[in-house]
Formats: sequence, structure tokens, C-alpha cells
Amino acid sequence: MTEAQTPWIERFPGLARLDDKTKAHILAQSSQLSLPRGTVIFGPGKSPENMLFLLDGTVRVQQVSETGREILLYRINAGESCVLTTACLLAYEDYAAEGIAETAVTAAILPRAVFDALVAASADFRSFVFSAFSKRITDLFLVIDEVAFQRVDVRLAQALLDLAAAGDHLAVTHQQLAVDLGTAREVVSRQIQEFQRRGWVQLARGRVDILDREALQRLIRR
Repeated sequence: MTEAQTPWIERFPGLARLDDKTKAHILAQSSQLSLPRGTVIFGPGKSPENMLFLLDGTVRVQQVSETGREILLYRINAGESCVLTTACLLAYEDYAAEGIAETAVTAAILPRAVFDALVAASADFRSFVFSAFSKRITDLFLVIDEVAFQRVDVRLAQALLDLAAAGDHLAVTHQQLAVDLGTAREVVSRQIQEFQRRGWVQLARGRVDILDREALQRLIRR
């Protein structure tokens, strides 16, 4: 069976372990949707009506202050569920952050009523929900630790390497990096210009080219 033919539920290890009857019920009650890049999937004050399982693409979840300053909380990648949606569904609360499609995305959605029934009736489904929830909470504590205690230059170097992955060319703006790091654009601009002065990166409009990956890695290891 090809990936295209494999039921989407098998792409989530926790759901794949459910019994066949529960999996069939989830597949029958769920639907799929595709959204273009830049779509605001959810936002503050809105109530979730569905559980979200991301099949393709990336969604950024960010908090926006009253002054308009943004901070990245986490990214949802293919094969992950949205734990903020989970939390809001469990608590019957509105969203306090926004989720934006960073790329074109495809997702499976499960109606609130079905989610509630499964949480109540299936121990394995509850285990999937709370395991994902606890992992993301740990990730959020790491974000808090980084913002509060780690140096901006180290965090910027790590962000550049993470975003570049195996390549050396990033289509990213200073504002986008500032959001990811939870700091001001001016702080990022000043620091990345210092990286350029040292010959570690080359800057262009809307782009950063990594010239000395090892130098950035040495900065992180200090």
C-alpha cells in the first residue's frame, strides 16, 4: 500500500495503536481540508470546533501582545496534532494564540463531539492526547527558558542553523527571525549584521546565506 493509499491515521503512532473499531470510527467521522500558505487557521477569541491533525505542511503557533509584538510558541509539523487546540477543547476555552499556515497545509479534522466521546471512552485515545500535550508543555518551558536566560546571539545562531537544515540559503526576514526568537527586529538586525561583519553570513533582502556554519556551531557550543 502506498503512502497515498494508507489511511491518514496510520501516520500518527499513537493513533495507529488504537483498536481497529476505534480507528474505523475516527476515519468515518473525520474529514480533510487543504489551506494555502498564510491562512490564519485559528486566532484569539475563537472557539475550536475540531481537533486538528496535520498531514502535510507546517503551521506556526504564535502569541501576539497588545502592542503587536509576536513570539513563536511552537510549530506543528506533518504527523503532529495541535496541542493548543487540544487544550482548548478539553477546557472549553477560546484560543489565546493564533495558528498560521507557514506553507500550504493539509489536515484531518475531527469534530469536537467525536473528540469528547473518544476522550471519555477510549483509554488509548486519552493516552495519545495527553502524551502529545505533555511533550508540548515541556517544549514551551524550553521556549520560556531560552527567552528569559539565553543570549540572543547564541539563539540566533541556533535558529539560523535550524532553519537552514542541510542547506545554506534561507529565505527569511529579520522580522521573521525576531518573531521566532521572541525579541525585537532591531535586536536581530544588529546581531545578524555582526555575524556578517565576522564573515559568518551574507545578508540580502529577504535572505540570509550561511558562509561559515562551523563558526555558528562554535558560538552555540561555548
